[in-house]
Amino acid sequence: MTRQYRITLLPGDGIGPEILAVTVDILKLVGTQLDIDFQFQEALIGGVAIDETGKPLPDETLEICRSSDAVLLAAIGGYKWDNLPREQRPETGLLAIRAGLNLFANLRPATILPQLIDASSLKPEIVEGVDIMVVRELTGGIYFGEPKGIFETETGEKRGVNTMAYTESEIDRIAKVAFEAAQKRSGKLCSVDKANVLDVSQLWRDRVTLMGKKYPDVELSHLYVDNAAMQLVREPKQFDTIVTGNLFGDILSDAAAMLTGSIGMLPSASLGLEKPGLFEPVHGSAPDIAGQDKANPLAQVLSAAMMLRYGLNEPKAATKLEKAVLEALAQGYRTGDIMSQGMKAVGCKAMGEVLLRILES
Repeated sequence: MTRQYRITLLPGDGIGPEILAVTVDILKLVGTQLDIDFQFQEALIGGVAIDETGKPLPDETLEICRSSDAVLLAAIGGYKWDNLPREQRPETGLLAIRAGLNLFANLRPATILPQLIDASSLKPEIVEGVDIMVVRELTGGIYFGEPKGIFETETGEKRGVNTMAYTESEIDRIAKVAFEAAQKRSGKLCSVDKANVLDVSQLWRDRVTLMGKKYPDVELSHLYVDNAAMQLVREPKQFDTIVTGNLFGDILSDAAAMLTGSIGMLPSASLGLEKPGLFEPVHGSAPDIAGQDKANPLAQVLSAAMMLRYGLNEPKAATKLEKAVLEALAQGYRTGDIMSQGMKAVGCKAMGEVLLRILES
């Protein structure tokens, strides 16, 4: 029986339309191979949405996303909109869609692919075998806490304020996601906080520890965020699953991403208690190469694989995409960001054609 899924596509800005077009072609092919009917619809977000509607996340886009089974986002932002007021910037649209879809859990894998081990800036013996999943809380913490803003004091001096705040229930639900992710991996979970100086982190540590009693098969450890950052570079193989708050997760997941040598290779999934989830590459919109057929579409393709696996429960289709990416790399095909001597240089469209050929064979 044919399975049908409504997928909202958010091409966004910069290289977004290019890498998403490649990914849609691949999904269509896999759909025909596995009797899956993908029904695609596009919507606006980011800079293009600002240009057309004046808003980084139009109400219509949010409604379209809510009616979908999954949302596939490419990239947002660019120099053109950097000087707008904060509430009108493309990044505000990204925060808004996460909140609007109640996406509180961000899963960001950082896996060293054997074919790209030399692309890492660290020694091969340090990064070989690294396979980390960062589970980042996404809708709380300092990015959403109140009060926030720039205020004028009684003396006329300006004072900037952001509030890091978490409730017990917010911590409990992200901890549950992290423990269940760890169960599916190697059974190790490291919770990262700053409990030695932050009260909110002490509550975080207390609740994660309490949640850990429900998962006796998971080995739980705790690290302060500064030590965790150091350990990610010093000995990354000690980590398997990491759970942390919004701000710390933003920083640590980018640090973990660069262990792989190219942020252009890494996908992510943002999940809530119900559908739809949001799936996107962790790289930016790269406006400097937009429209030049230089973009690396592989992170977008792998984000679609995460959509299939975590959002639609189609693991067979997800595996086909993941294996196609690995095979393309094994055959020596490289976009500019991961190019090395002796490899075959291709552009965005050509990499998509390579993936299609592999899937067809």
